[in-house]
Amino acid sequence: MAAFDPWDPAFVADPYPAYAELRARGRVHRYEPTGQWLVPHHADVSALLRDRRLGRTYLHRFTHEEFGRTPPPPEHEPFHTLNDHGMLDLEPPDHTRIRRLVSKAFTPRTVERLVPYVRELAGELVSGLVAAGGGDLLTDVAEPLPVAVIAEMLGIPEADRAALRPWSAEICGMYELNPSEETARRAVRASVEFSDYLRELIAARREKPGEDLISGLIAAHDEGDRLTEQEMVSTCVLLLNAGHEATVNATVNGWWALLRHPAQLAALRADHSLVPTAVEELLRYDTPLQLFERWVLEDIEIDGTVIPRGAELALLFGSANHDPAVFTDPGRLDLTRADNPHISFSAGIHYCIGAPLARIELAASMTALLEKAPALALAAEPERKPNFVIRGLTGLPVSL
Repeated sequence: MAAFDPWDPAFVADPYPAYAELRARGRVHRYEPTGQWLVPHHADVSALLRDRRLGRTYLHRFTHEEFGRTPPPPEHEPFHTLNDHGMLDLEPPDHTRIRRLVSKAFTPRTVERLVPYVRELAGELVSGLVAAGGGDLLTDVAEPLPVAVIAEMLGIPEADRAALRPWSAEICGMYELNPSEETARRAVRASVEFSDYLRELIAARREKPGEDLISGLIAAHDEGDRLTEQEMVSTCVLLLNAGHEATVNATVNGWWALLRHPAQLAALRADHSLVPTAVEELLRYDTPLQLFERWVLEDIEIDGTVIPRGAELALLFGSANHDPAVFTDPGRLDLTRADNPHISFSAGIHYCIGAPLARIELAASMTALLEKAPALALAAEPERKPNFVIRGLTGLPVSL
């Protein structure tokens, strides 16, 4: 297990050789530093994401004590209240009810209406980068686009949007392996501030509804069932965090990969019709979310190993997306790859509800950069963030 070390900068920079070693050594591995079972193969990860003997939570069936787990410290309560009422960390029946209600507001038609706005904004951001003669692709294009889009969708006033990304970053720090107490303290503070802000905004929309998603969430009902205020707050935070964290990182990871593969980039520049398959391949090639956890609610068996109830599985998305049993020559970036069943958006009942919006954003920014910055080049070697689970760069300096 020495090759798998999520706190080693060398591993974080390139975890894919270690994944290959894990896959070669078996289908499941006990990892003592986190107390988890690592699952590296695509077939297992895909099947387990759909296995109802596993759960994102166990609290719908057991107390912490019954499940053999220590409750989180009381001082972390604001984070867990916020996190535990979002559909990403719920199981049926609550997950089913909340997702059904959110889907009434987050419809394909709602997303499709955003396409002209997304394309226009992507063009404006890239034009600004071009006018400046280059800059940081992360802060100038990758970050502001999805933040503005999800904020526009939710109906968050433009003057209030500057706080969204810092709040999100602090909260998402808790999704890393073994987060520190300082990380938890920051996440709690951000959870309180973000929740307070959204409660005020929800109250304002109750008084004066608009065409935005928050107004839609307030109005959504099904046979008299409605979202509680806490469910609305948690849903808004989830949509914002998931709606831009992954897209920001997918954008910079993707362009960093393209800039290191000049032949593939040249082919893309010569044929913009490759953009849809390029988006999928870049999501596979350097996955923005490397790991997703599941709790074992009933004993399961993987390749002769019994994983007991109360254990936690670490499903390695990055490894699954490089499994040669599924992807021909997985270490090769191939923007024409047509058969591409990557699991970067998860699978099963927790499949990413925002996947269509993410694809629209990634395609819009890629197209704008290809059209307006055809000579885009790396200006300096980027630095990789120290995080393992949420994979990204601290910046991507580019010249034109």
